[in-house]
Amino acid sequence: MERKKAEAVIEAVLFTMGESVPLSKLAAVIEEDNKTTREIIEGLAQRYEGEESGISIIELDDAYQMCTKKEMYEYLVKIAKAPKKYVLTDALLETLSIIAYKQPVTRLEVEKVRGVNSDHSVNRLVELGLVEEVGRMDAPGRPLMFGTTEEFLRSFGVSSLDGLPTLDAEQIDDFRHQAEEEVEMKVDI
Repeated sequence: MERKKAEAVIEAVLFTMGESVPLSKLAAVIEEDNKTTREIIEGLAQRYEGEESGISIIELDDAYQMCTKKEMYEYLVKIAKAPKKYVLTDALLETLSIIAYKQPVTRLEVEKVRGVNSDHSVNRLVELGLVEEVGRMDAPGRPLMFGTTEEFLRSFGVSSLDGLPTLDAEQIDDFRHQAEEEVEMKVDI
């Protein structure tokens, strides 16, 4: 398939689907290999970024989605209802970060890290679509395991879990020291 036609097909598919489409499916549709398909998509994405366009193409874990640019949000709100915004409490953010960095993880493992019951936090994150059940652990009771969703990646503006910030050894030592101080303070009370 010629390149202009392949670009048009990819645009049509991404626009129509309204959600992410795996690279492999896009490659199959235009009858090209993954490498060539990725080059075509990246070319389209660069074109959208360079011109005065209201759309962009984002990558989410080796899948692509056509989206409205963030700077167009205020204009969309004038036409449509504003999407519900949710506030993530400290407990939800703490639980979400544990799941994001340790996934797949069970509720019990989250609770061991947090030191408190996390049923409500995990359930709320599932309701918000940021976390999902990803299987069961091969252990007595076969506890559910959780991981982050594509909505998590979209909400936090990262294309994959590799895009999450990492901590260096000094930061980890600082956190460990702060946690030890908190434990000592609780013991003194």
